[in-house]
Amino acid sequence: MGPSIWQLLIVLVIVLLLFGTKRMRNLGSDLGSAIKGFRKAVNDGEKDADTKTDKEIENGGQTIDVEVTSKENEKV
Repeated sequence: MGPSIWQLLIVLVIVLLLFGTKRMRNLGSDLGSAIKGFRKAVNDGEKDADTKTDKEIENGGQTIDVEVTSKENEKV
């Protein structure tokens, strides 16, 4: 079986005693900021994908693949 509510409370009290409330609050805010940034990045990626699809539709659905190579001048 899983841990009971009392076991979870005891673990919570021990963690609070070890790390303190200030560090736990900072950890929570850092975790929240990280999740918020991740969601924003995912949404921006979806918007970019939608924009590329719209441009392909405007161009008649044609996609041009080009390989770019560069030649460096060597001085001997």
